Amino acid sequence: MLILLPPSEGKAASGSGGPVDLAALSLPTLTAARQEVLDALVALCRGGDAETARTVLGLSPGQAAEVRRNAGLADAPAAPAGQVYTGVLYEALDLPTLSAGAHRLVERSVLVFSGLWGAVRLDDRIPPYRCPVGVRLPDVGALGTYWRRVMAPALTEAAGDGLVLDLRSGAYASMWTPRGATAGRTAVVRVLHERVVDGAVKRTVVSHFNKATKGRLVRDLAMAGAAPETPADLVTALRDLKYTVEERAGGGAGPCQLDLVVTEL
Repeated sequence: MLILLPPSEGKAASGSGGPVDLAALSLPTLTAARQEVLDALVALCRGGDAETARTVLGLSPGQAAEVRRNAGLADAPAAPAGQVYTGVLYEALDLPTLSAGAHRLVERSVLVFSGLWGAVRLDDRIPPYRCPVGVRLPDVGALGTYWRRVMAPALTEAAGDGLVLDLRSGAYASMWTPRGATAGRTAVVRVLHERVVDGAVKRTVVSHFNKATKGRLVRDLAMAGAAPETPADLVTALRDLKYTVEERAGGGAGPCQLDLVVTEL
């Protein structure tokens, strides 16, 4: 099983070890692309025009420190990605409290998508950074388009012949679209909030709080030692864990579309 997650805007204040070694990261065929994006980001943030860098990165004046941090990324202390990402999803996943077996499962199964690194595993060592996939970097262009051109072979190989559980948000989902046989083994999950309004049952797509639900979902699968091989197996595993899961009508041979229905956020 391959589990695809978005990164988080919230990140650790700093790493705790030596600088990133691009050649040591997972998916080594992405090394040259990672170097190109890293060089472009560092050059932008070292260029002496902090206001331009902030504008390109979509940062507010109060986030000027993010520009300075990006300028030193090549030499900044790195830490495992599972420690660097600190947002809502990763708080709910709560890696430090997983059992040893569950921790091994998520390190083996999870890929975190990133505008800077393409995709990394949770034990890959990276420095904290700010580089959303929606950014257009000088000399590189729109990062979503850039990564779409280079990621398909690496991700298709990583997926192998197993299940792909896609929990990415829209912008990061655009970086790689499963095709062919891989698409048929892919389950895309969205979270719906069900509640009663004026006596009628209403369902709405959850935005911010879907991150916590997805973090708990990955945690629960890992703690249960679940190893679904197909979307149908995944539905069974989730229902065994007391989740309410419904399959949406899809089109053609694309990924299986699943709704996870929750009554509490």
